[in-house]
Amino acid sequence: MKNILLCCTLSLIASAVHAEGIPLFNVDCPGGIPVSADEGGPVLINGKEAQTKTVNERYFEAKGSGITVAISVEDDDSVLVTYSGKQGANGICTSVDD
Repeated sequence: MKNILLCCTLSLIASAVHAEGIPLFNVDCPGGIPVSADEGGPVLINGKEAQTKTVNERYFEAKGSGITVAISVEDDDSVLVTYSGKQGANGICTSVDD
């Protein structure tokens, strides 16, 4: 039992480390799905903390609420967020700051 708790704790710590480098953004995805993050994370999908993975220093993926979002930091430091969901749903999320 202690091994399971230790593994879970280490997984949570590792996922927090992966959140480093995530930019500040606030978007709405099609279907009224809010996605946001403070600089450095965490990413929130529908108001719930998502599991985040760093692919490289400019690309991140976050999963939660049955949705996967891809977060890309462009050359001009703008943020592009796309999502994919159940039954093939996908789209480009739009900034609520604009």
